[in-house]
Amino acid sequence: MIIKEINEKKTWEDFLLMCTEKTFCQSFNWGDFNQSMGDKAYRFGIFDNEKLIAVAQTIKIKAKRGTFLFVPHGPVILEGNNKEIIKNLLDYLKELGKKEKASFIRFSPIFTLTEENVKIFKESGFRNAPIHMHPELTWELNITLNEEELLKGMRKTTRYLIRQAEKNYDVEIIKSTDEKDLFEFERVYLETAGRHSFTPFPPKYLNRELDAFKKDSEILIFSGKYRGETVSSAMIVYWSKRAFYHQGASSSKYAKIPVSYLLQWEAIKEAKKRGCEIYNFWGVIPESEKNHPWAGLSLFKKGFGGEEKQYVKTQDYVLSPTYWLTYIIEELRKRKRHL
Repeated sequence: MIIKEINEKKTWEDFLLMCTEKTFCQSFNWGDFNQSMGDKAYRFGIFDNEKLIAVAQTIKIKAKRGTFLFVPHGPVILEGNNKEIIKNLLDYLKELGKKEKASFIRFSPIFTLTEENVKIFKESGFRNAPIHMHPELTWELNITLNEEELLKGMRKTTRYLIRQAEKNYDVEIIKSTDEKDLFEFERVYLETAGRHSFTPFPPKYLNRELDAFKKDSEILIFSGKYRGETVSSAMIVYWSKRAFYHQGASSSKYAKIPVSYLLQWEAIKEAKKRGCEIYNFWGVIPESEKNHPWAGLSLFKKGFGGEEKQYVKTQDYVLSPTYWLTYIIEELRKRKRHL
C-alpha cells in the first residue's frame, strides 16, 4: 500500500463520485476553504498496486491549545480492508505529525458504528475524543423517489405545514449566492445562536465557505421571507450527488408561520433537479436526549422522513503529552455547553 498526495482536482473529485459513504468535508473545495482560513490541507490518496482505493483529506490545524492533524469525515474508502487502510494511514500521519510538531491526530471517521469498526481504532491505539467536530449522528433522506412519494414519507404535521406555507402569498423562498443574502443569513444566524446557546461561526468563516463552493456552483443560500422580511435562512451544499443542510438559522419572529418547512422542501427539490440522490440534514441528537439544546431542531429535521446514520465516535491518537491540555480544555468546553 502506497500513500501519496493528489493535487489534481479532477482525479480527487472523480474518485469521490464513485464512493457511497462520504460528505463534503472530504471535497477538494473544503480543503480550499480550510486553506483560506489559514490551515494547511493535505490530500492523500491510498493506492494498492497503483489503484486508488481510498482518500484522506487531512487538515493541519493550529489552535491556541496546540497543533493537530485532522481527518474530517474520512478516510473515504472505495474498496479494500478498513483495518489495513487505517493502519497504513496512521503510520504515515504519525511521521507527518512529527514534522508538523502536532500533539495529536484526530479522525472523524465516516465508518458506520459497529463493534468491528470501533475495534479497528481501539487496537490501533486511538482513544475517544472529548468532543466531535463534525456530526457523528446524521439524518439522511433518499430523494430518488418522486415528489409525491417524498411528501407521503414525511410526518403528517410536516407535510401539512409545507402545504400551508405554499398557500400563503406572504411567504417567499429566494435562492442566491449574493452577499446581501449572506448578510441576512448572518443576522438571523446570530439570533438563532443566542436563542439556542451555541457559539456561532464568525462572518469570515461563512463568507469563505460560500466562496469556496460558489466557484463550482455547489452552494446556495435559501432565504425564507415573510412579507419581505427574512425569517429563515440556510446554506445548502450540493456536491457529488449529495445535498447537505450545513448551516441553518431561523427567527422567533412570526414563529407560527411555517417558512422553515417550505424552505427545506424547496432545498430538497433543488437537490433533485441537480441529480442528487441523498439529502443530508447534517447533525441530529439521539431520541433519548429529550432535554438537549438541539432536540427541537432534530425533531424538525426528522419530520421530513429519512433514516438515522451513526458513525464511529471521533478518535484521537496522542503524539505528545501536550495533548492532555487540549483534552482538558475541550472537556470543560463540552460541559459548559451542556453537550
